[in-house]
Amino acid sequence: MNNVSGLTLRGVKGVAVEVEVDITGGLFSISVVGLADTAVKEARERVRAALRAAGVNIRGRVSINLAPADVPKEGALLDLPIAVALASAAGHLSVPRPSLFIGELALDGRLRGVRGAVPAAFFAKENNIELFVPAENAAEVSLVEGVRAYAADDLREIIAHLRGEKELAPVSGRKIEDTAAPADPDFADIKGQIAAKRALEIAAAGHHNILFIGSPGSGKTLLARALKGILPPLSDAEMMEVMLLRSTAGLNLELSRERPFRSVHHTASAVSICGGGSALRPGEISLASRGVLFLDEFPEFQRDVIEALRQPLEDGSITVSRAAGSVVYPAKVLVVAACNPCPCGFAGDSERQCICTPFSLERYRRKLSGPILDRIDLHVAVPRLTPEELVSLGGSCGERSETVRARVAEARRIQAERWSGFGFQCNSEIPEKFLRRSASMRSDVRAFILEALKGVKLSGRGLSRVLRVSRTIADLDGAPQIEVKHVAEAISYREGEATSWMTA
Repeated sequence: MNNVSGLTLRGVKGVAVEVEVDITGGLFSISVVGLADTAVKEARERVRAALRAAGVNIRGRVSINLAPADVPKEGALLDLPIAVALASAAGHLSVPRPSLFIGELALDGRLRGVRGAVPAAFFAKENNIELFVPAENAAEVSLVEGVRAYAADDLREIIAHLRGEKELAPVSGRKIEDTAAPADPDFADIKGQIAAKRALEIAAAGHHNILFIGSPGSGKTLLARALKGILPPLSDAEMMEVMLLRSTAGLNLELSRERPFRSVHHTASAVSICGGGSALRPGEISLASRGVLFLDEFPEFQRDVIEALRQPLEDGSITVSRAAGSVVYPAKVLVVAACNPCPCGFAGDSERQCICTPFSLERYRRKLSGPILDRIDLHVAVPRLTPEELVSLGGSCGERSETVRARVAEARRIQAERWSGFGFQCNSEIPEKFLRRSASMRSDVRAFILEALKGVKLSGRGLSRVLRVSRTIADLDGAPQIEVKHVAEAISYREGEATSWMTA
């Protein structure tokens, strides 16, 4: 590895870029080669001005090669390694050890934060090299245990450190404690909807996808937002995965173990949901990994967007392929979808009459295909509250989110212990072969399932998801084996009142 290296991103992985500089006589000019995008080529002007502000003047014809030549380089994070390599080639400093530099330069030499600091920290740790980053990126780099990193506010500090004139203080490691924020909204603030709250608890405990169906104003969005307050905190491994994705996307750092909650408008495109674009950025389904992706007005999304969710909901990852290459992003996401029962929203409502024509009703129902509904574990009806329930004041509306969260955390702990030998964390991740072998059912459960399947139409995938949900319900009960009552409740979420409108 060259002593001066930068980094470019391929998915959530960092790819080392060796910066080679050749300076010859002649009129001043700078050329950059090595499959660089516009942002990298424009670094010529930023680097020259920043070096001049730091007291380093470059003369002659400068050729900069970014190797390997066949790997696309994008973004402004190569500004700093180019500047250091130029100063080294001009004899103003030396880099004694292989080091990794990332950072964007201002014209006055200040260092600006860049996306990709966490992948850079993992790369530096794996290759046992020093990492130099802007001060803005120090907080996220400090979360990667074992990395030798230094942060600076401007180019002058980097140059002084490499010259031995002034030592930069190493970035100190840090841990994020679990300081749960108050739930907003709290379960105890939601009136009624006992069945929906129960379904949310099951979804949170096993990381199961859930669909709410109900008239406008019935509380679907409120329930979805309350889910965040009952989810357990991120583990260390999950935290690093979330940080990798956020850093890759260039999002602000959140020093919290709260799970991601991404709410997407129904006008979103397939690229914004699944990821891609010229730079192969992660989409919303990846940014919500290990957390919640809320899709309100689910049937109003474009058909190609809805169908694009099939593979990531099944595999827990998504492969983004473009002409520039392909990358794999994690997509272990809990999808919460919400929709009305019909275009006007009042089919089956006790207070208002539906005015939809049979044609519009059929067209609306066909927006959600069978394969997509098959991948949603819990289908829950959310009826509108009566006027008496709406105007009632005072009194508790059930358990607080903190109490429910404790049960969910205990169920997650049981699952993690059970599946630790297989590398899984939640019941929703369990493949078919492990599920049937290790789900642990009582002998009378199989006979009950066979009898239930005579009246309930389930695909093979649907049956597997029923068994996963049953295992989660048993974990919430603290039961070592799946019992008939657990399976009965799980089946009720597949072919109950909530799904009747889809098969009408």
